[in-house]
Amino acid sequence: MRLVSPGSSLIAVSMALFLATCGERAAQEGKKGGKKGESVPVTIAKVFARDVPSDLQIIGNVEAHSIVAVKSRITGPIDKVWFKEGDFVRKGDKLFTIDPAPFQTAVAQAEANLARERALLQQAAANVSRDQAQLRFLQSQASRFANLHREGVISKEQAEQQQSSADVVAQSVVASQASIASAQASIQAGEAALKTARIQLGYTTVASPVDGRTGNSSMREGTLSTANVTELISISQVQPLYVVFSVPEAQLGIVKDAMARGRLPVSAAPPDDPANSETGVLSFVDSSVDSSTGTIKLKAEFANARRRLWPGQFVRVVMRVGMRAGALMVPNQAVQTGQDGSFVYRVKPDQSVEVVNVKAQGRVNEDIVVDGVEEGDTVVTEGQLRLAPGMKIRLRDDAGQKKGKGKGKGQGKKKEE
Repeated sequence: MRLVSPGSSLIAVSMALFLATCGERAAQEGKKGGKKGESVPVTIAKVFARDVPSDLQIIGNVEAHSIVAVKSRITGPIDKVWFKEGDFVRKGDKLFTIDPAPFQTAVAQAEANLARERALLQQAAANVSRDQAQLRFLQSQASRFANLHREGVISKEQAEQQQSSADVVAQSVVASQASIASAQASIQAGEAALKTARIQLGYTTVASPVDGRTGNSSMREGTLSTANVTELISISQVQPLYVVFSVPEAQLGIVKDAMARGRLPVSAAPPDDPANSETGVLSFVDSSVDSSTGTIKLKAEFANARRRLWPGQFVRVVMRVGMRAGALMVPNQAVQTGQDGSFVYRVKPDQSVEVVNVKAQGRVNEDIVVDGVEEGDTVVTEGQLRLAPGMKIRLRDDAGQKKGKGKGKGQGKKKEE
């Protein structure tokens, strides 16, 4: 059993009375017009065929390409803020400066320690040179004393004492060489400490890691920033960005076939500004259909050169999946809506009209793609409110009426003169 609301019944009765009244009026006008030949003035147009794009129109949501949370790598108070909230920044632009004084001191101390280690290396190298020279002298003396001992000139004790002195200096040379190695290691450590101190000093300047738009920030000059904990600012990368939308599962085959032919163009525009759309390409199709909604998620990438699209914004998405050849089209004004759906008034050869039910298949600018008519048919575009099936029509001549009125005014003015 089908339920009908009281409102629907009232509308149906009203339409029936209206059509009946129109029919009676048409019959009366036909009887009167048998003598005078009166007809309804209308505007007409021809049904034409043309190749039109086949588009899917959906509502989508804009997403940032990436959102980066900027944190400091060192702890210290904010010394300077170099931007305003909401500014567009480039990669490498300065955002914050953390008080550099303690880090500058650390760099100076590391430089002083490195200079001291280098001086100790030079001292150790000088000691080695001195000990090596003394060792050569003592070894030469020990050799002469050994010869004199063999010749009986000096005692064995004297020769051994000279050799012992040479051996002591030889050990001193080994110790000095070890001091050089130690000094070189200390220099390497000092260089590493200086490099670390300079890196820490560099972290006092916080730069933007990406191109994007800055968000809200609670950090002000004097606020303490904790290393790797405090979020200084978030930056949304909006060039490029994504528009995410979903299409019904039934249209997945159309999308896949179109993707096989090449990259699919996608346009997106704010609902309140459809004329200023951005153009992108389909970049992602989800791997599965959402069983709860029967849709599949798609994503298009936009360069967003004019920055008209904003993350979180809802937009009208149009994805072109092909072209429809020879589509039949009529002006938008020709299509009317009745109880049985959409219809047009078609003009017959005897200049009477008949109702033809049509099915709208999409809109292109000011024209509508329809099924139910044939190319070359004549349809009424203005004046339908006075028409009923079987009534005669004539072309409306607005220009002639205006011209006649103007002429009348001109004549009246001439008589007054």
